[in-house]
Amino acid sequence: MLLKRCVDIALSSLAVILLSPVLAGVALAVWLDSGSPVLFRQERVGLGFRRFHILKFRTMLVADGPLVTVAGDHRITRVGKLLRLAKLDELPQLWNVLRGEMSMVGPRPIVAAELSKYGAGFSLYSQALPGLTGLWQVSGRNDLDYSRRVLLDCHYIRRWSVALDLRILLRTVRVVLLGHGAY
Repeated sequence: MLLKRCVDIALSSLAVILLSPVLAGVALAVWLDSGSPVLFRQERVGLGFRRFHILKFRTMLVADGPLVTVAGDHRITRVGKLLRLAKLDELPQLWNVLRGEMSMVGPRPIVAAELSKYGAGFSLYSQALPGLTGLWQVSGRNDLDYSRRVLLDCHYIRRWSVALDLRILLRTVRVVLLGHGAY
């Protein structure tokens, strides 16, 4: 786990430095398109069921509504559609990785209401840091039903290795470039 944390710090630090012009440009685009706030914060459940606030660029209008986003959701802004397609909305989570709340690779962080959907995998989920990317994201993401997501998360946690993380990171690049499973 120490090796995983060292890789997380190195990769997220490098990404923040290299992507700082992109981060600034996206923040400006969000602000020009729909005003403030530029960042969206939402409580999620992480390692050991500890709660933390995930960071994302805001892609939706500031309004009440369901937490789940579906294809064609009218609350998604013009810039938000592009950010979601390119998965740039998730770049602020690099700060979550640097703070040790997330890892570069792991199960996707969930809201407390989703814990019950994990069934027998409930305690297994709590044994890993949630990831910026993971097996679910590179295996179909929103095109998969939730039970498949749980299976993929549990498979990842049981079979974790540095090699698996590297394969997922490489597959993430392909998925992001092709825009698969993003709403």
